[in-house]
Amino acid sequence: MDFVDVVPISAKQGKNIDVLRKHVRNHLPKATHHFPEEYVTDRSQRFMASEIVREKLMRFTGEELPYSVTVEIERFDYNPETDGFHINALILVERNGQKKMVIGKGGEKIKTIGREARLDMEELFGRKVYLETWVKVKSGWADDERALR
Repeated sequence: MDFVDVVPISAKQGKNIDVLRKHVRNHLPKATHHFPEEYVTDRSQRFMASEIVREKLMRFTGEELPYSVTVEIERFDYNPETDGFHINALILVERNGQKKMVIGKGGEKIKTIGREARLDMEELFGRKVYLETWVKVKSGWADDERALR
């Protein structure tokens, strides 16, 4: 494999990030945009909501929770009266012990996950979000292809 350059970076300290960006920009092919400039993603808001909850799960449970967890958005409705989204997120885990990890002592961990996810969603969607989260044990969900869709 031929490399054009090697750029040592530190994402934590922010070192050489600008140099890396410059190198990447200089080597990108010239092409027209595939999407309008104002597009952030080609994914649905529902998908983005599930990914935000999943990201917060991984962040706040760390190494405790294996990656055998999924998030299903059961409700994603816009309410014109509140000018906000009402979102119900179901977190599926394999075992009861994992459920306890996600909920945390006195429900503190799930509250933190929900609050942080809601704040990110509000920033992304540009309006108020009313987020409800539930954790459910569903043994074998990872083997069920329907649950993965």
